[in-house]
Amino acid sequence: MQPGQIVVESDDARCAELEAAGWVVVSRSWAAQLTASGVDVDALSGAVQRGRRHGDVRELGDADLDSVLLLDAATLAHYPGGVATQHRPLTQSSARMSRTRRGFGVVAGGCRVLAVTYVDVDDRTAETEFTVAAADVRGLGLGTAVKAASILSLVREGVDVFRTGGAEKNRVILRSNQHLGYRVDEEWLTFSPPSGV
Repeated sequence: MQPGQIVVESDDARCAELEAAGWVVVSRSWAAQLTASGVDVDALSGAVQRGRRHGDVRELGDADLDSVLLLDAATLAHYPGGVATQHRPLTQSSARMSRTRRGFGVVAGGCRVLAVTYVDVDDRTAETEFTVAAADVRGLGLGTAVKAASILSLVREGVDVFRTGGAEKNRVILRSNQHLGYRVDEEWLTFSPPSGV
């Protein structure tokens, strides 16, 4: 977070107080939810099928870590928004998947990860940490495909609630999540202090 910045939910009374004191909104972000009962299996399966035109859409494992790290390094500067949606670079350790930290990707040629989503699973709730596609394959629906694959897999395992979020300025990912059935239920504002403070 930039020095002095504050992230506040949009319906928090502090928003009016900050604005009155000269604080400025520098970015907006959102959060959304999908429940298992709201999952449209046909729509999500269709998104996965479209992704398969470009590679194997599947859950990732240790053999994919090097390619995931390459994709992460190549896309670090591509996350829009501010501190509320920033992405921390993956390390060998943080990229490792487990029963509670799952990765799904589109893998081309057996080894190149073109798109990836990471999901943290806590009992029956799953929270998307990040989703990203390589710059040369953007606009092909691969981010949507990997998120759809993660939802379909985790619903079969008994996950009931899916959470995700992003920067307001990234309209593409917002539309993608709405296509998957997510409904925005929170808006967050990032304030910077008045000049000279």
